[in-house]
Amino acid sequence: MSCEWVKQTLKSGSDLYLRTAEECCDDIGAAAKAVLETLKGGGKVLLCGNGGSAADAQHIATEMTVKMRKVREPMAAIALTTNPSLLTAQANDLGFDTVFSRQVTSLGGPGDILIAISTSGNSPNVLEAVKAARESNVKTVGLIGCGGGELAPLCDIAVVVPSGEVQRIQETHIAIAHMICEHAETGLYGE
Repeated sequence: MSCEWVKQTLKSGSDLYLRTAEECCDDIGAAAKAVLETLKGGGKVLLCGNGGSAADAQHIATEMTVKMRKVREPMAAIALTTNPSLLTAQANDLGFDTVFSRQVTSLGGPGDILIAISTSGNSPNVLEAVKAARESNVKTVGLIGCGGGELAPLCDIAVVVPSGEVQRIQETHIAIAHMICEHAETGLYGE
C-alpha cells in the first residue's frame, strides 16, 4: 500500500463529505430536528440496517443511550439488530424480509421515529420496516446512498449520500448520524 493510495482514498472520502454537505444539508438538518423533536416529546428512536448499516444502527443507539460528548441522562434509542433470538426466529418462521417490520409494529407508535439505514436503498427488510412505520404513524428518516433506491420516496426525510461506493457511503452515514446524535444531545442537555 503506497502513501499516494492512502492520500487518494482519504481525499475521496473528504470530497464526498463536502459534496454531501452541499447536496444534503437541508435534509440532514431536517433529520436532526425530527429526532430532537421526537426525544423532546417523549418518543424513542428505532434504528435498523443490514451488515455495516446494522453496526451503524447499534453504534448510534449506543451513542444516544450512553453518551456522545457528555455524561447525561440516556436518550431512548433501540437498534432493531441486536436480539439474535428474535432475528433468527423471525427469519426462520416468517422470513428475513420481516425481521425489522414486526419489531417496528410491536415497539413503535405515534411520537416515535425510525432511522432506516441502507446504502443501496433497496434492502427488502428495511423497506418493510419503513412501510410498517408508516402504518404505525412512526416518522421515518432514511440514511441512503446509490441514488436513494426504493427507500427514499418512502421516507418522510431522506438523506441520500451522493455516491455509489458502499464504504464511502457508510463512512458518511456514520458522520451524519453523529451530527444527528450531537444535535439531540445538545438540544436536550445543553453544551
